[in-house]
Amino acid sequence: MGHHTFPAADADRLEDAARRYRSCSAEELLWALDPAPDDAVVDVGSGTGFFTDDVAPHVERVYALDVQEAMHDRYREKGVPENVELVTSGADELPFDHDALDGAFATMTYHELPAETVGELARVLRPGGRVVVVDWTAEGPGERGPPVAERYDADHAAAAFEETGFAVDFRATRSETFLLVATLDAE
Repeated sequence: MGHHTFPAADADRLEDAARRYRSCSAEELLWALDPAPDDAVVDVGSGTGFFTDDVAPHVERVYALDVQEAMHDRYREKGVPENVELVTSGADELPFDHDALDGAFATMTYHELPAETVGELARVLRPGGRVVVVDWTAEGPGERGPPVAERYDADHAAAAFEETGFAVDFRATRSETFLLVATLDAE
C-alpha cells in the first residue's frame, strides 16, 4: 500500500460514469456496504465524490476523505450533498474518534493508501462495522489503472484486514479489479 496518488489535474477522468461503473457499479457498492439510514461512513480516497454521491442518499453522514484539497475543490464545483462532510487528511491517522463510524469504503484507492490505514479503520469503526474495498488487482493485465507492480490482489488485502481484527465476508477477483468486504469483529 502507499504508491502514487491520483493527480488532481486528471480529476475529470474520475467523473466518467461509463468508465467508473465498469469497475464498480453503484448497486454493487451499496450491496457490499449494506448501509443503514442512520449510518456514518467514510469514503477513503473520495476524490471528486463520484462514489460518495452514490452512498450519500442511503446514510445519515458520509465523510469524504481525501489527502488532496484540490479534489475537494472539484467536488465543491459539482455540488456536495448536504449530508457529506469534506475531510482533508491522510489515511494513516484518520481524524475520527474510536468507534465513531459504521462503515468505510475505498474505491480504486487501496493501492494508494498507507499501510496504517487498515489499523486506523479498525480503530474508528464500531464493532460490526463494514469495510468495502474495490481496487485494481495485481492479477490483472494492466490495460487500465495503475501499473501492475503498484497493485495488490484480493488475498493480500484479505490478509491485511484479517491480521487487524476483521473477518472477510466476501472477496471476488475480476479481470482488472477485486472486491473485498470485511466486518470488524465484535469483541
